[in-house]
Amino acid sequence: MANRKTLFMFLPWSTDLTGYVYTNIADMEACVSRRGLEHERILVFMSTSSTEATMFEIIHPKGKCDRKTLKRYGTSGFTTVEGITGILNDVQEFAPAPVYAMTIGSHGMGWFPVDGTQAHSLFRMKKHWEYQEQPLTRYFGGLTREFQTNVGTLARGIVGAGVKMEYILFDDCYMSSVKAAYELREATRFLIASASEMMAYGMLYATVGEFLLGNPDYGSLCEGFHDFYSTYEMMPCGTLAVTDCSELDNMAAIMKSINDEYVFDDSLQGGPQGVDGYTPVIFYDFADYILTLCSDPVLTARFREQLERLVPYKPHTSKFYSRAKGTFPYVLFRG
Repeated sequence: MANRKTLFMFLPWSTDLTGYVYTNIADMEACVSRRGLEHERILVFMSTSSTEATMFEIIHPKGKCDRKTLKRYGTSGFTTVEGITGILNDVQEFAPAPVYAMTIGSHGMGWFPVDGTQAHSLFRMKKHWEYQEQPLTRYFGGLTREFQTNVGTLARGIVGAGVKMEYILFDDCYMSSVKAAYELREATRFLIASASEMMAYGMLYATVGEFLLGNPDYGSLCEGFHDFYSTYEMMPCGTLAVTDCSELDNMAAIMKSINDEYVFDDSLQGGPQGVDGYTPVIFYDFADYILTLCSDPVLTARFREQLERLVPYKPHTSKFYSRAKGTFPYVLFRG
């Protein structure tokens, strides 16, 4: 039977998360063992070291999961537009399909560019992954600059391969931001990611992997995520959001109207809900920031209505976790 969908698990070099990444793959295999594969294929790109990677397929012959090696890579150009395009061209060659989806498992640092994290004054502070004595969380990529990828680079790499993903799931920290989503709007229909730090265990593919295969069930995915992390023994903290990228241009138009009328008062920086443990705060709750900025009831009503369309699912636990400072209560979480 013809393949209808290819799910691509992209797992670039992430140094201290490698063991958890292997668990993620095994969990997806557990999902496939239970559910099977129906006119769909799963390809995995796994960096086994800083300079080597393997692409393999999770197959399910005779009711048992196995791995079929497709290609070995011996260079480290995986963080460039050309490198990403080349990898996705391989995916299309090995598993052609009318629909592609993508998960990315690594560290994450939201919309900040790789160079920005080195030069920006905010990043002279200790990063969340440097707190070795605390429970591990998940930049997009590894711990050092040469293994990190800009969001714009990823977007251009995907578009360069002639693909628009059904969804991109970032199994990383801080990747659910309106700036990151806007950069990826031509590369994916939906963005699934965490607004805060993601615990190192990441997405629980054994439980919710079935909602990523076939026709995605974003509601059940979010419900399963919330149920798991609400009772996660190591640290019961987690946030997730599903962003409909087709609604970003409409949100951008509303934001232009707000920004034409209002300038943020820096003295109010401590007001909006932060979703990180940095001082000063780097990542704010988008809605709370806008509702602090804008006092026009007509504009705020338009904003709220559009936000519901933009982010239809946004589960969260009662607290979020920062590797730098522990847990914080969610006073507000609007998306």
